[in-house]
Amino acid sequence: MAWKKNFFDWNNARAFLVTAEEGSFSAAARSLGMTQPTLGRQVAALEAELGVTLFERVPHGLELTKTGLELVDHVRSMGKAASDLSISASGQSQQIDGSVSISVGELDAMVYLPKILSQLRKQEPGIEIDLIVTNNVSDLKSREADIAIRNFRPTQADFIARKLKDENVYLYATQTYLDRFKEPQKPSDLEGIEFISFSRTDHAEPFQKFLIEKGYPVNKKSFSIFTDNQLIQIELVKQHLGVGVFSEDYGDSIPELKRAFPSFGPVIQIPLWLVCHRELHTSLRVRRVFDLIVDHIAQK
Repeated sequence: MAWKKNFFDWNNARAFLVTAEEGSFSAAARSLGMTQPTLGRQVAALEAELGVTLFERVPHGLELTKTGLELVDHVRSMGKAASDLSISASGQSQQIDGSVSISVGELDAMVYLPKILSQLRKQEPGIEIDLIVTNNVSDLKSREADIAIRNFRPTQADFIARKLKDENVYLYATQTYLDRFKEPQKPSDLEGIEFISFSRTDHAEPFQKFLIEKGYPVNKKSFSIFTDNQLIQIELVKQHLGVGVFSEDYGDSIPELKRAFPSFGPVIQIPLWLVCHRELHTSLRVRRVFDLIVDHIAQK
């Protein structure tokens, strides 16, 4: 290989790739944890190193030039190779001290992680935890997280997955709201019931489908408030604005709320999976955190 011709800085190439994917210097800088001027200088340096123009400024932000479009796939391949190298190297680490990142949804983080991290702090004080609380799916292959707690089983062969449990999910509301419905005998008796719902299609549509399958009288008026933030959902339910859908472990812990119509049973049962990249699982500290989560949550 003609190594002398590979004269550009990978950090500058990474700045170009993230800017292309995020669409602006400001978003890319946030993603990389650096200032916008620093990122802008790195992109400009790459343009100078290669002797090309990669971006054009347009009214809505940045747009890749023809040259930028031709080069971005090559840099994306470099990014994947860098990520694979990082995962492989991290998996070889047998140091217990260091950082482990965990991606987890809002309510599961509230229910499970405080006790787990308290135990981890006592047993392994040298492990630092970066807790990524999000209802989106973190990309483990891109190192957005080392470990993820998810509600579905991964299909990728290079992931290790352990089923932790099945979570029963019920409707919850305040007693004030439930007093509107006098001794319903079946879900179809709940005419006029209102639901606090997710706004994203991948969450909202399955939720509505299960309600319909269970016989609840669902129509357009049943949904008037939408938010993907589950902590806000809980506060809205506390204000008697409708019923929310939460796992029993979390919903039962909120004094202001009651299971709505418990005789009708859970609305749905959701699996809980713990996922990790196969190569990272060989890292001593990642495996230690993985195993501790299993010990605390997995159904025996």
